[in-house]
Amino acid sequence: MFRYECIRTDGRARLGRLATPHGEVDTPVFMPVGTAGSVKGVTPEQLRAAGVRMILGNTYHLMLRPGAETVARLGGLHPLMAWDGPLLTDSGGYQVFSLAHLRKVADEGAVFQSHIDGSRVMLTPERAIEVQRLLGADVIMQLDECPPGGATKDQVAEAVRRSLLWARRCRDAWQGGSVARPADGEPPGGSAPGAQALFGIQQGGTFPDLRARSAAALVELDLPGYAIGGVSVGEGFAGLCDVLDAVDDQFPADRPRYLMGVGEPRDILAAVARGVDMFDCVLPTRNGRNAQAFTWQGRLRLRNARWAEDPRPLDETCDCYTCRHYARGTLRHLFQAREMLAATLATIHNLRFYTTFLGAIRQAIAAGELASRSRVWLDQLYADAEP
Repeated sequence: MFRYECIRTDGRARLGRLATPHGEVDTPVFMPVGTAGSVKGVTPEQLRAAGVRMILGNTYHLMLRPGAETVARLGGLHPLMAWDGPLLTDSGGYQVFSLAHLRKVADEGAVFQSHIDGSRVMLTPERAIEVQRLLGADVIMQLDECPPGGATKDQVAEAVRRSLLWARRCRDAWQGGSVARPADGEPPGGSAPGAQALFGIQQGGTFPDLRARSAAALVELDLPGYAIGGVSVGEGFAGLCDVLDAVDDQFPADRPRYLMGVGEPRDILAAVARGVDMFDCVLPTRNGRNAQAFTWQGRLRLRNARWAEDPRPLDETCDCYTCRHYARGTLRHLFQAREMLAATLATIHNLRFYTTFLGAIRQAIAAGELASRSRVWLDQLYADAEP
């Protein structure tokens, strides 16, 4: 039910196809983030119209509210979101280390205080797999330890050690050895072993030897896919590129590679050129809610007074609902008036920009022209649209 096929390469860039129980996805692909069972401000129909094919759900938030067992009794995350396409859930590890209070980490797992009600919660590798099985996503992630950007090499090495220990336990649980069942049997949303693809997560900060150690141990586990974690934590663009330079040598060519939490267009282009297939980030949706629109000519800050009487769409080359019906001046007015519609319209446009952008990347790889087209795109995308 799950497989990856590399169709063509352009240098190290890969044009591929990911098959899942809920459909196929062309790669490279960008996944919008649906934190609490919803991509904020837009409906599934609007997501499909924008060209979205795969969504990320957040295990940490869903296990705390409404609870994984509740989601399962509602049929799983797909019915909860009214989304019939592929879904990926993260393990919750990043949020434990970035959002939770009073956390305590040991080899057994992470104990933390819920940011919702202050209750004490323990997340082990086995529980992370159990929660994701109950949610029923197509792709699930191992629990890992995410060291902060300023961590020392010793601290990062310890995170690598623990993440690899957890990866083995997640693999064993995923294979069906140690996941507990609810007392009344598995709720209807639960996924049986084998129905989900487990990805391991590489850690190692910006230390090449630790990255190599992490990747080698993960590959030995023979998992369906591999993710690059622990970036976008302050290492900068050069540091990100240094980490990704080794990806093609570290991970097998017949498995998908997922760069977690990266969505800046410049970063996506750099990662694709180094062999990465999958991306997720809150950037298009969060920026849309905050009145920033992505266009091929740069970014527009829609609260700027210069757009007050501008009759043009956000991007004259865009075919999204927003660009076909609304002017820049209208959108500025809606944001100034704090109308809910403003955030929805900007989000629809940004999501369409991202699906169009990734589609253009796939076309460039197919034509063997990614490097030359990327130079043109970067000049356009990072031009100052507001002198």
